[in-house]
Amino acid sequence: MSDAHFARVALIGIGLVGSSLAHVLRRDKLAGEIVACARRPETLAAAERLGLADHVTHDPAVAATGADLVVISTPLSAYAEIARRIGPALKPGAIVTDVGSVKNAAIRDVAPSLPAGVHFVPGHPVAGTEHSGPEAGFAEMFHDRWCILTPLPDGDAGALDKMTRLWQSAGMKVVTMDAAHHDMVLAITSHLPHLIAYTIVGTATDLEDTLKSEVIKFSAGGFRDFTRIAASDPVMWRDVFLNNREAVLEMLQRFTEDLTALQRAIRWGEGEKLEDLFTRTRAIRRSIIEAKQA
Repeated sequence: MSDAHFARVALIGIGLVGSSLAHVLRRDKLAGEIVACARRPETLAAAERLGLADHVTHDPAVAATGADLVVISTPLSAYAEIARRIGPALKPGAIVTDVGSVKNAAIRDVAPSLPAGVHFVPGHPVAGTEHSGPEAGFAEMFHDRWCILTPLPDGDAGALDKMTRLWQSAGMKVVTMDAAHHDMVLAITSHLPHLIAYTIVGTATDLEDTLKSEVIKFSAGGFRDFTRIAASDPVMWRDVFLNNREAVLEMLQRFTEDLTALQRAIRWGEGEKLEDLFTRTRAIRRSIIEAKQA
C-alpha cells in the first residue's frame, strides 16, 4: 500500500481541481472510498455519472465523517462555513487540506474550526485550465507542475509528508513555503496577470459595436491568450482578489509605475528603453520554457 493511500477521502467541491484529483485517486488506487460534496444537484449527478466518487452528498459534515483526508476545493468565500460544518465531524488524526490560491486566507478561515488532533496542511497545486466543473477534470493536469504546501508552524510532520507524497503521486513537484510569501509570489505570477487579462477583455467589451466585432474577428495571439485567461471561473477569481488584496495591490502599484514609464518611453520615442525592456522580458519567457512550465 502506498504511503499516500487513504481509506476514505472527502472532496468538498468537485470542480476542475477536485475532479482532477479524483481521477488521480482512481487511477493510482490511492483511496479506498471517495465521497464528493457539492451544493448543486447537477454537479453531484455529474460526479456520479463520471465515476468520480463512490458516494455523493450536499452536506460537508456527512462527507467529512470518517474521512482520513478532506480536500476543500471550493471558492475561498466558502471556506469558513465549510470548516465550521466539518469541524465536529472530523475524526482524530484526519488531515484537512485545500487547493486555494491564497494561503493566509485559508489558514484564517479554516484553522480555528478544526479540533485538536486534526492536521491542517494548506496546499496549492499550481495547475489548471480556463474550464470549470467536474467534466473539465483530468488526471494529467498536475503532471510536471508545482504544488506549494504552506504548513503551519506547529503542524504535524507526518501529515505534511503524506500530503507531499500524494501530490508527488499526481506527478507534481512539491515545495513548502511560508503562507505570506506564497501569497506575494502568486500575486505577481498568477493574480496580477488574471487581473490584467480581465481588464483588457473588459476594455474590448466596452468598445463600440463595430470596433468590438472586428477585435473579435481579427484576434491575434496576444488578445486570444488574454481571453483564455479571462474565461476562468469568475467566483473563484473574485474571492482571490478580495482575499489577497494587500499583495495584489502592492504588485498592481509596481505594475502601474512600470506602465507609466513605458508610456513615457513610447511618447518620447525612446526606442533603446523599449528594446531593453523587451530583451529582458524575452529572457524570462525562455527561462519558463527551460523550466518546463510553458
